[in-house]
Amino acid sequence: MKPTQVVLSGFGPVGQAFVAAVSAHDSFLEIAAIRGHETEVFLAPGSAVPERSSWAPLRPIEETLALTRADVLVQALPSSPEAHSRVLQEAIVALRSGADVVTATKSHVLSHWRDLERAADEGGSRIRISGATGAALPTADTARVALRGMGCTAMRACPNGTSNFVLDELARGVELSAAVLDAQRRGIAEADPSADLSGKDAATKVRLIAGLLWDWDVSRIAVETEPIDSTTPARALAVAARGLRLRAVASASLDQPMAVRVRLEAAAPPDPLSSITGPEKAMVFRCPEAGDITVQGGRSSPLGAALATLKDVSNLAGTKATGFR
Repeated sequence: MKPTQVVLSGFGPVGQAFVAAVSAHDSFLEIAAIRGHETEVFLAPGSAVPERSSWAPLRPIEETLALTRADVLVQALPSSPEAHSRVLQEAIVALRSGADVVTATKSHVLSHWRDLERAADEGGSRIRISGATGAALPTADTARVALRGMGCTAMRACPNGTSNFVLDELARGVELSAAVLDAQRRGIAEADPSADLSGKDAATKVRLIAGLLWDWDVSRIAVETEPIDSTTPARALAVAARGLRLRAVASASLDQPMAVRVRLEAAAPPDPLSSITGPEKAMVFRCPEAGDITVQGGRSSPLGAALATLKDVSNLAGTKATGFR
């Protein structure tokens, strides 16, 4: 079988972990080029990535895709305002050219869901977003494929590992600042944890899953969040004293279409969201006829996001459909 040619855009922690994962796990993929911030490098089959000082200036994405005859564009750029226009433009160009896009970057998917879908339809290409929806937690595949015909009407989730870890620490009496610092030291939390503590990251992941599950336009979903702040430690201790666990729960339901809410809730057994520990994540899909379906595990890390991205690329190889499905 002809190896799948991959262009990787972004060579930070997730991009570097993706390259290592391809080398370790999948001999049918070839990374033909890597695009950094301002430079890029073309790779011969089986060659190592050279020092960045030897990379050439960044070409237009059209040229890189054409020179490599890329089958897949993998995006591991940060979800930052500075990278937004680039990541969107690269994805649109790749999709229209017939290359599939596998992205761990969230920003353009959130803002231009329908535009990306239209570009995929035009090029007969596909989009996969597992790395953007919870690292190694396979919620995207569950929503996109496994729940078809199950009649899912709602979901509740703790998809942010940082908030779960911090809330558990607060329940033990640890101060908020110390809990966040510990999460950062362990590689669970980002240098800027504001999206985690505000509930924004949890809402983002549930928005993306709702788009896959119910075909909602992700860019138009309304969001309400309750943050983890200075009032939360006392609340976490009070909840723990009752034998419960405080959780930042993101939810969406067909009863309230196009809305995602994140609330701090006291969770009790047998609720699966009460049993997750530390940075572990979980999502519960409410299927009235089939019964609740829970996906749990998949701790947060660059490697987890890279492995989810590799899984998407590997599953695309040798098959063909269009769009997000």
